Formats: sequence, structure tokens, C-alpha cells
Amino acid sequence: MSYQVTIKPSGHTYSVANEETVLNAAIDAGFNLPYGCRNGACGACKGKVIEGQVEHLDYQNTALSSAEIEAGMALFCCAKPLSDLVIECREVGGDAIRPRILPVRVERMEKRSHDVMALFLKLPSNERLQFMAGQYIEFIMKDGKRRAFSLANAPHDDQFLELHLRLVPGGAFTEYVFNELQEKAILRIEAPFGSFYLREDSQKPIVMVAGGTGFAPIKGIIQHLIHQNIEREVTLYWGAKTREDLYMLDLPKAWASMMPHIKFVPVLSEPLAADDWKGRVGLVHQAVLEDFADLRAYQVYCCGAPGMIEAALKDFQAQGLPADEFFSDAFTYANPLPKA
Repeated sequence: MSYQVTIKPSGHTYSVANEETVLNAAIDAGFNLPYGCRNGACGACKGKVIEGQVEHLDYQNTALSSAEIEAGMALFCCAKPLSDLVIECREVGGDAIRPRILPVRVERMEKRSHDVMALFLKLPSNERLQFMAGQYIEFIMKDGKRRAFSLANAPHDDQFLELHLRLVPGGAFTEYVFNELQEKAILRIEAPFGSFYLREDSQKPIVMVAGGTGFAPIKGIIQHLIHQNIEREVTLYWGAKTREDLYMLDLPKAWASMMPHIKFVPVLSEPLAADDWKGRVGLVHQAVLEDFADLRAYQVYCCGAPGMIEAALKDFQAQGLPADEFFSDAFTYANPLPKA
């Protein structure tokens, strides 16, 4: 059995097969709904069910509260239709790029710090991946499970797909990468995914906020900006615990030194004595709040842990940022926590 979904206000319609989610069916149909993690953790795909009923797969209750459910809200990445639906959701501008399943070869591996590995993946010689800077790929495991990682390269520089992986203690995939994966290994991916990419129809100045390896998609977006000669004002805040965790510090420093419209503010939350740190200290989003008393005229692109993104959205809105000018990519690991 399948159900029909109508998107308001666009009027677009598509079908959702049995056991398929509202979001996955929209992606397959070529409709560009906003989303991030696809596993019920970030809340980027939240929208309203105007008519019909859905049931939710597991999700994190920080992404969807009981009050929001009572108000008719749903997480479309986890929502399965129980009837035909009319949903209210702003569609992302531009044509959606439909994901494809492809083999990739591990071309090289570069350890950037004690717990960050850069992977460079090569597609078959007759293939190129169409994507937008900031999007992500999913590795497909032999057991069918998936692991998502953001692309750190821009579309114009696509000889290899570049990823930055942080070692997660107890994380089966990242421990495999750090301890077992060898160059020349063949893996399977599906890509591209995600609505974390530059809105090029705006001329607003940009504040970018990265936590840890959240630098990866922001790196791709900034390199795309530079390549396209887009000279919108950009202020990049990159937060980490210690100096070593800013694992490519020379690169954003170089952007800022060469491009007058790009500013870079590194922030450490727990600098070591050996770091001899003279820069900003504290939470990275708090540094933004200290520097921008009024965010009404800005766009914000924020990538990192869900807690950081949740706090940033709340506090930035309190300082005037319009809700529809906040774009985020929450890094979630493995499977989401159950809702209860």
C-alpha cells in the first residue's frame, strides 16, 4: 500500500510506499525538503502535518517534544504515513540532487590529530559525484547499517571525496577506520544527502560556527565561495577543546590573511598549559554572542554536536537572528537514542 503526500504551500505531490518515511520518499521523488541527520536527532526536517496521520520511528526527544506532537508537528525523517497526508514544510530552493549508490576506493588516509583522520575516496574513473558543498555521504555497511560523514571538499575539487572522521570511543565504524582500514580498500556509499549548503540567492553577511570536525562541511562551503568569487562577508568561528583539536588551523588562517572579506576566530574551551593559547577561550557560540549583539541582518551556518547547535539556535534567535536564516548540520553518531 502507498499513500499520497501533498506539500504546502508548493502543492507538490508524491507517493510514499509502505514502511517508507515521508522524507526518504520525498528525496526519491526529487523534492528538496530540509533535513540533516536522517535519524531523528537534529530536528532539521521538522514540519507540520495538516491532514492525515503518521507514526514515528525512534527519535531523540530533544528533536521533537510531546507539545510539538500535540501541535501537529512531525519529524519527516522518522514519520511513516498511516493515511494520505497534507504537510506544511518550506522546500529548499534549487533542484534536489538525487542520491546514488556508488563504490569508492580509499585513495589515502591522513591522520590530522590523535583522533581525527582525513579520508580521500576515489570514485570509478567514469563516475563523478554531483553534490553541493556542505552535503554528506553515507557509508553502507555489510549489515545494511549506515554511517554519515560530511564532505570536506568543494564540488569543483572533486578528484577525491574528502572526509574528516573523529574517533568515537566504542564507535564500530570509526574504530575500524583508525585500526583496520587500509588504503585501496573498496567501500560502498550513497550520496549526496543533506540541506546544509550555501544559499546563494542571499547577499547577507555570514556567520559560520564549527565545533570540532564540524569544520569539514564548512571548509567545503568556504572553498566553494572562494572558487566562485563570492565576496559576501564571512566570519568563521571554530571551536575545540585544545590546540591540537584545531587540526587544520593554518588553512582558515590563510583564508583570512588572503581574503579581506573572511575573518577567522578560533576558540578553545579547555586549552592546555602547553598550548600557550593567547586566543579566545570558552564556548564557541558564546564567542559569537559576544561579538554580534544584533544578528537580524545575518545568515548563520552551524555544524557540530547537537547540543551546541540547539544552544546556538536558541541564543542567536534571542539576539535577533531570523529562524529561517539558521542552517545547521548536527553530527550524530550511529543510531539515535530512543524517544523514551
